[in-house]
Amino acid sequence: MAEQLIKKVDEAIDYVNKADGGAEEKKEEVELLSAKGYKDQTFAKLVTKIDDKKTNESQIPLLGLGTWLSKPGKVAAAVEYALKIGYRHIDAAAIYQNEKEVGAGIKAALDAGIKREDIFITSKLWNTKHAEKDVVPALKKTLADLGLDYIDLYLIHWPLTLKAGDDLFPKTEDGKMDYGRIVPHEETWKGMEECVKLGLTKHIGLSNFTEAQIDNVLKNCTIRPTVLQCEGHPYLAQTALREYCEKNQIVLEAYSPLGNPTRPAGWDHSLKRVFDIEELKKMAEELKVTVADVCIRYQLDRKVVVIPKSVTPSRIKSNFEVWGFKLNKDQIGRIEKLNVNQRYGIPTVVNDEGKRVIRDGGHPFWPWKDTKYGNL
Repeated sequence: MAEQLIKKVDEAIDYVNKADGGAEEKKEEVELLSAKGYKDQTFAKLVTKIDDKKTNESQIPLLGLGTWLSKPGKVAAAVEYALKIGYRHIDAAAIYQNEKEVGAGIKAALDAGIKREDIFITSKLWNTKHAEKDVVPALKKTLADLGLDYIDLYLIHWPLTLKAGDDLFPKTEDGKMDYGRIVPHEETWKGMEECVKLGLTKHIGLSNFTEAQIDNVLKNCTIRPTVLQCEGHPYLAQTALREYCEKNQIVLEAYSPLGNPTRPAGWDHSLKRVFDIEELKKMAEELKVTVADVCIRYQLDRKVVVIPKSVTPSRIKSNFEVWGFKLNKDQIGRIEKLNVNQRYGIPTVVNDEGKRVIRDGGHPFWPWKDTKYGNL
């Protein structure tokens, strides 16, 4: 009797977990490169001239898997599944604190027959490692965690500096972020260039930098940045930035293409969701696809690299299988009109007056001085 009761309770818990997406999906054998559209996926060319004798060239897949906020215990399986079904691009970062699991997922896929030369791996330098002397050791740690000899792309994650050390979020005695020495970007970039020269990464780039900050890097570099990663979705079209990148032969890459519906606890969750935009719902219905499909395709059809994230196999697969349709100019124009320059993916805090404000807005390298918070 007791055993039957326990069994029924376990079944009820399992049912609830499945209902809210919290359950582990049963791991099944996956047919390699089985996702629809695998052969139709598109790429952008990256060229990094190291010196007069050596140049690195790569094809960066326009669609990749993001790993930010991927829960411990799930990211390895997600990366393994994604690479097995046909993803060729994994986006990681030291600050996500899951690169060992990402590495385990990559290894499992390689062991299953996926070739290293066929996949593209990105990681990022965290804010506490901006001093020139800290850049190479930081990448070497990332490589050790990922279990790789090299990565394809290494980005400076943010233009902001934090106090150097092993504390990822150092704070002052009064509880505010401790920025430490404000390291000039040109100093950090020298360390990034050394990573290329040592063969630790094929290409280097930037993330969350403004046009003025990128100009400063371009003016002082010997190895050019090839990629700029930024937030991008229908509420944040980044049209001017995309044109700037095209002019400077930099590939633009969009994170949070679905509007970052799963922001960290403590961040602003009062902002309207991209998924709730009626125009996108209408367009998805017209095309017989999902709103997520439309958001992903929006970036692809503008030749912007896009990295949606998920740890759920069904969503990982559906996010990839967007190669069966394209948006026309009219549809892209309708989406462009939705732009309100709204950012989701930036840390905020509630100040002493009870008002939500940008946490690092006072940093001298804070990139978006015009960013405000509030309901759309």
